[in-house]
Amino acid sequence: MLDDIDRRILRQFQAEPSLSVSELADRARVTPAMCWRRLEKMESNGVILGQEAIIDWAALGYAVEVSLRFTLEKAEPRAFDEFLAEARKVPEVLEIQTFLGRVDVRLSVIAKDLAHYQSLYRDRILTLPHVADIEALMHIARIKSDKVLPV
Repeated sequence: MLDDIDRRILRQFQAEPSLSVSELADRARVTPAMCWRRLEKMESNGVILGQEAIIDWAALGYAVEVSLRFTLEKAEPRAFDEFLAEARKVPEVLEIQTFLGRVDVRLSVIAKDLAHYQSLYRDRILTLPHVADIEALMHIARIKSDKVLPV
């Protein structure tokens, strides 16, 4: 699906997505026209999904990150959908993942401090529907967080 030129472009694009097409082409050793066409093709084929701003939430005063693992009650047919719909409404929930296995859902939650987290947990998390069990894991350090793929 991807040839060596596409891979060179993607490597440079991942390293510095703010480059102009001309700068990207120069680093990938192709013409700007070829680079633009290749980028357009990779976007239309769903290889490149878009660009995003990455904001350091700690710089905005959020000092606590907690990973919450949920087991849901399975008796209600819409339990899963209802839980996810309500979890999406909590602004401090940065990520929602679903699993097969003992844990059904994982939420990544941020808070400004422990008092904020306690309030958030009591008022928003514990009121989520169809929760059978919650396990909280407090984040201590992020050792690796890399979105760059080996292309």
